Amino acid sequence: MVTTKKTPDDSTASLKPPSYWQEACKHLMKKDRVMRRLIPQLGDVSLTLRGDAFTTLARSIVGQQVSVASAQRVWEKFALLHAEMTPSNVLLLKVDDMRASGLSARKVEYIVDLALHFDSGRLHVKEWDGMSDEAIIAELIAIRGISRWTADMFLLFHLGRPNVLPLDDPTLLQGISNQYFSGEPVSRSDAREVAEAWKPWCSVASWYIWRSLAPMPV
Repeated sequence: MVTTKKTPDDSTASLKPPSYWQEACKHLMKKDRVMRRLIPQLGDVSLTLRGDAFTTLARSIVGQQVSVASAQRVWEKFALLHAEMTPSNVLLLKVDDMRASGLSARKVEYIVDLALHFDSGRLHVKEWDGMSDEAIIAELIAIRGISRWTADMFLLFHLGRPNVLPLDDPTLLQGISNQYFSGEPVSRSDAREVAEAWKPWCSVASWYIWRSLAPMPV
């Protein structure tokens, strides 16, 4: 996506696409004129689900409000502070060492709060498969530094939820503007109206909209 925000990422990410991808593409091409053009145009590509939950969310915090390159440098230094990226290992780190890796004081607080939520069991990670999107989002946004946007990206790119519509993402709104409204500004209401034809595969349609704006897969 062409945006100052970044989707959660992890170097150990699986390259496996969601099992529903082909079914979703067939539905979207049948129901939506733009998807009927975009999906074949963009070729045989799909999103890939990304690595463990804690690492994915920690990286999203590190990447907030900085460039991709800066976030990568900080993440690499931070990752060297422990043998394995786990909540319990992060909680053993000294604040000064975390700051020395390039993290701001605020981001240190956010990552510690994230680790505490995982380590204490306040997040029902093992139950997420059976929980609704909104129930998971409610758990995630209770963590300092995790916004609704981050939670939506996590559901889409980590959990592979099929019907996520991230209306807080400005790039998605820009893509909808370009593809459906000839570049005219669109509201969240406009986007919801467009997405009615995408259901129950809003995640897949959103991904193709992002792809339409970016030369590489989101």
